[in-house]
Amino acid sequence: MAIDQSTIQPVSVLFVCLGNICRSTMAEGVFRSLTQHPSHPLVSHVDSSGTGAYHAGDDPDYRTMETLEKHGITDYTHRARKFRRGDFKNFDYILAMDKTNLRNLLSMRNEEVRISGGEAGLGKVMLFGEFGGKGKEKGTTKGEVIDDPYYGDDNTGFEVAYEQCTRFSRAFLKELEAGNL
Repeated sequence: MAIDQSTIQPVSVLFVCLGNICRSTMAEGVFRSLTQHPSHPLVSHVDSSGTGAYHAGDDPDYRTMETLEKHGITDYTHRARKFRRGDFKNFDYILAMDKTNLRNLLSMRNEEVRISGGEAGLGKVMLFGEFGGKGKEKGTTKGEVIDDPYYGDDNTGFEVAYEQCTRFSRAFLKELEAGNL
């Protein structure tokens, strides 16, 4: 990674799913592990939230934590929280886990643009799966979604989410390092 230290503008990244206990926490844990050991010069702050307040204040799902720990991420902690309008100003990149979350975030962002009188200072909302995703069909919303593993019978869905979060995080960092974002 050849980064010109004199022109660094570190970015903040927020991962968003529905309840903030499975997918977005998985993404946050993976991304933190890739950017904090050692500290990545292009990333200033990382967090996650949910579009719903169903689990506000709760720890991540135990299967999320088991999956992270299985892959060597043992220092991750988080308390679920609901997405706040102020997040549009506090984060440069707001990355949704699926297309429903993306639509909800874009709708809220459009309202924020209307209220604040413009887009200046508002974070960019994107589907996380745009980075390294498999579902890039021409003329459609590109990107791969991370399916919610919450209702699954075993940890298979959490393993799939881990693999996707790792792949997307690496691709996002590659784009950031190349100056493409």
